[in-house]
Amino acid sequence: MKVRIQTEDFDANEECARLADGKNNIGAIVTFTGLCRDEEGRLSALELEHYPGMAEAKIQEIVEQAETRWPLQGVTVIHRVGRINPGANIVLVVTASAHRRAAFEAAEFLMDFLKTSAPFWKKEHLADTKAATETGWVSAQDADDEATKRWQLKE
Repeated sequence: MKVRIQTEDFDANEECARLADGKNNIGAIVTFTGLCRDEEGRLSALELEHYPGMAEAKIQEIVEQAETRWPLQGVTVIHRVGRINPGANIVLVVTASAHRRAAFEAAEFLMDFLKTSAPFWKKEHLADTKAATETGWVSAQDADDEATKRWQLKE
């Protein structure tokens, strides 16, 4: 399965081995693992929510776009939901190709569009004991939108 959304943690090494199993023309596997930051001690946890079905479909659409742009031998995207503590895994993107450039570019493309197009919502839980019950939704970042512009095809 190329796209998974789950509450459970993942093992990047296992996912790479699974993706490469039986494929002898792979010359490069690129992985990106996104981790939960503590925002310099300000954050005690991050809570991620999604619309089941809709999120998987959108991520699959992004994967299919990558597969049409680069000669990939395989792709895996795992995104966690639920309460995630600082230092824990949030997202894994694995791309495999005969050549490194395609694997690197496809992984960057996938992450740029996951950040801007996948329907996830993030809520911050603050570490300050006085504000421990306070939470706040994370707004989209303009820099993430800017990053996707480089992938627009020239006509």
